[in-house]
Amino acid sequence: MLSSNNSHMAALSPELQIPDMKAPLSYEEAVEYLLKIPRFAAKNTLQDTGRYMEVLGCPGYGKRIIHVAGTNGKGSVCAYLSSILKEAGYRTGMFTSPHLTEMTERFRLNGVCVSRKRFVLAFRRVLLRLEEARSACGKKDYHPSFFELLFLMAMVIFEEENADYIILETGLGGRLDATNVVPHPVLSVITEIGLDHTKYLGDTVEQIAAEKAGILKKGVPVVFCDKRKEASDVIRERAKALGIPAFPVRREDCLCVNLKKKSIDFSLRSRYYDYIRLTLSTKALYQIENAAVAARSMEVLNEALHMEPAVTSGQIAEGIRKSVWEGRMEEILPGVYLDGAHNEDGIEALLQTVRGDGCKGKRYLLFGVVSDKDYEAMLRLLSRERLFCCTAVAELQDKRTAGLEDIRAAALRAACRTAGEASGMLGAEKSVFFKSVPEAFDFVLGEKKEQDRIYIAGSLYLAGEIRRMTGAAFSKEENG
Repeated sequence: MLSSNNSHMAALSPELQIPDMKAPLSYEEAVEYLLKIPRFAAKNTLQDTGRYMEVLGCPGYGKRIIHVAGTNGKGSVCAYLSSILKEAGYRTGMFTSPHLTEMTERFRLNGVCVSRKRFVLAFRRVLLRLEEARSACGKKDYHPSFFELLFLMAMVIFEEENADYIILETGLGGRLDATNVVPHPVLSVITEIGLDHTKYLGDTVEQIAAEKAGILKKGVPVVFCDKRKEASDVIRERAKALGIPAFPVRREDCLCVNLKKKSIDFSLRSRYYDYIRLTLSTKALYQIENAAVAARSMEVLNEALHMEPAVTSGQIAEGIRKSVWEGRMEEILPGVYLDGAHNEDGIEALLQTVRGDGCKGKRYLLFGVVSDKDYEAMLRLLSRERLFCCTAVAELQDKRTAGLEDIRAAALRAACRTAGEASGMLGAEKSVFFKSVPEAFDFVLGEKKEQDRIYIAGSLYLAGEIRRMTGAAFSKEENG
C-alpha cells in the first residue's frame, strides 16, 4: 500500500526550471513544464499540499465538494453528477483524470473543458506562490507533483468561476491522494473497486478498498457501489468507525433493463419515488451501475443538504440522459466503438456489452496496452471468448507501451491457461500485430463491412490516440 511519505516515488528532474512568471507564457510552455514533473514527487505529503492550499487562500474550500474514488467508473460518475447538477440549475466544476487528448479536458465548467487561456492563468497563479509554499512547508526544494499541481489549478479555477459544486475525482487511491486534502466535502462516493495499481495500493481487493475508503470523513455520508463483498465490508466498517451513514447501490436495484439501438433504459429503485426510469445515451451496460450510483448520490445530497432548489427525479433522469463521457463505449465512427477499458474488470465489462450488442456482421478488436498494467489477466478474459473474427494488436505512441512480442507471449500463455474454455488467442479467429496504432486502425477500417463492428480497448492512451486521429471533438470553452 501507499506509504505516508511516498518514498518509492521519483525525485524532481534536475532539468526542471521554473518559468519566468513575469514573461508571457504559452499553453504549450505550461504543458511542457508539467510533463517534466514526475507523476508523484518524492516525500511530498498531504500536509505539504494543504499548506500550499493555505498559501493560495484555500480556494474552493467554501464550495460544496463531492469527492469520488474507486477503481472503475469514477469519471463516468463524475460526468453524470455534473450533468444532473447542471440540469438542476447549479454551476459545477469537475476535475478528472487522465485526459485523452489535451490537458484542458481535466477541468470542466458545466461539462465544458476550460480554455487554454484559463488553463495558463491558473498555472501562473499557482506557481507564483511556490516560494511561499516552500517556506510554509519548511522544505526549500518542495515542488508539487504533476497531479498535485493540476489539482491546485483546478481549485483556483473553480473558485474564480464561482462554482456552486465542485466534483473531484481522485487520481490514485484516496487516502493519500492530493484531493483528500479537502477537509469538508458534502458527499463521498466510491465506485466499483477491483485490482489495479497493485504496485501502489496493495494486491488484494481489501487493501485497495481501504485506500479508497481513506476519503471518508466524519459527518460526510458515503454512497458506494456494493458489488464485491470484500470491498463493501471494508467501506461499511470504515463508515461505522466514523459514525457516518453509508448508502449501497446494488445491481438488483436496477430493474427492467431494455437495450435499444443506441441507448439503454432501466428502472432504479429510489429512496423516495419507488422507481426512477432512466435512459442512458450509450450501449455500455456497465454505465447502468455508474448512473445508478450518481442518481443515488443526488438523492442522498437532497436529503443531507436540504438542497434549495431540490434536485427532482425528472432532473436526475434528464441529466443522466444528456450526459456524455468520451472514450467510454463512444461511437466515434459508424460501427466503431472506443472504450477506455484498461484493467481486468474493464475488459469484462466491455465483453458483457459486446455479447449483447446484436451485431449482424463480424466484430473486430483493436487492442493496445501499457506495460505497467496486468495485461495478461486482460488477455485471459479475451481468450475465453470468440467474440471477434480478428484482433489487431498495436504498440502505443506512449513510452510505457507494452511491446508486441511481450503481448504475443502473454497472449499465448493466456490461451494455454484457458485451454478447453477458449477458442483462440486474443478471443479471435486470427490475430495481427502492428508497430503503430494508425497502421492497426487503417487495417481494421479496411476490413470492416457495413454490418460489422470495431471495438477499440486496452488503454486510455490508445483511446487518446484514436480520438486525435479521428478528430473527435470535446465541448470547449471558447473565451476567457
